[in-house]
Amino acid sequence: MSESYRIFGAELSPYSVKTRSYFRYKGVAHQWVERNANTMAEYQKYARLPIVPAVATPEGDGLQDSTPILETIEAKFPEPSVHPSPVALRFLSELLEEFGDEWGNKWMFHYRWARDVDQRSAAQRLVAAMLPDASEEERAPMTEQIRTRMAGRIGVVGSNEQTAPIIESSFAHGLDLLDKHLGGRAYLFGGRPAFADFGLWGQIYNAWTDPTAGALVRERGPAVCAWIERMLDPSAEGDFESWETLAPTLEPFLRDEVRLFLAWSAANAEAIENGADQLTVDLDGRTWSQTVGGPQKYHAKSLKEIRRKYAAVHGDPELRTILEKAGCLPYLT
Repeated sequence: MSESYRIFGAELSPYSVKTRSYFRYKGVAHQWVERNANTMAEYQKYARLPIVPAVATPEGDGLQDSTPILETIEAKFPEPSVHPSPVALRFLSELLEEFGDEWGNKWMFHYRWARDVDQRSAAQRLVAAMLPDASEEERAPMTEQIRTRMAGRIGVVGSNEQTAPIIESSFAHGLDLLDKHLGGRAYLFGGRPAFADFGLWGQIYNAWTDPTAGALVRERGPAVCAWIERMLDPSAEGDFESWETLAPTLEPFLRDEVRLFLAWSAANAEAIENGADQLTVDLDGRTWSQTVGGPQKYHAKSLKEIRRKYAAVHGDPELRTILEKAGCLPYLT
């Protein structure tokens, strides 16, 4: 039996690095194992699905899906806590973690696979990690195969000719809001990382490593860049703040970005419930339309989960006021 956890992951997987950052912060003994040709057989012992990360526990069990992984480890190692103690702030942190996993992934995935320069950069790095012992000549066919396949899958995050401008304007505006919020504070909720930091950071960190999105992050977000580097190996530098001090810069992000994400999530869940093949929703005067497939069913499940979490704390007056003011409340009830 191993004495530490093993995280089978990939540097270009936002959910993998999210999990690794969390383990580093918690101080839980672990090994980072790049999933590649040399480690695939071991990885497959613990992975029910062919995705990363997969975490092997000291007891020999396998964990997958980054959010449940973090929740499982948090229950076992509650200190230092990643949850602000006020009910309202804890839920907002969980909501932002969900936003990062689902809408932040649209940002990252779109920019990574929409343009040739980013496709080639990502495909080359992916294959280099997967085939560490191969020569560049040997990697070339797989690199082109992955580039072509992934560019063709960009629709899984809803990216198409109609939605691309919405995704890109959301990313740019989101960076502006986050940079203002992170100016003068170490993490999203103050002096120590919260649940939200890990989910949102994994996506933006990966975008930061790509040519086009990375240039945007460096141009528009100096405070975001400092946060990205800090989250590679995060540590507590103070306490969580109160909503009073967070509100001036975090409320605009909830209103402008999280609200749109929830509007999309609710429309997606409704389309799936009705058995529709197409999802169309108005996002502040812009029409978002996409096909509904397998990944969207997972999004519907995650919306159901965040609604369950809200239902457990819906009686908190501070939280209700915050969500109502930001326009998020109708999508959570």
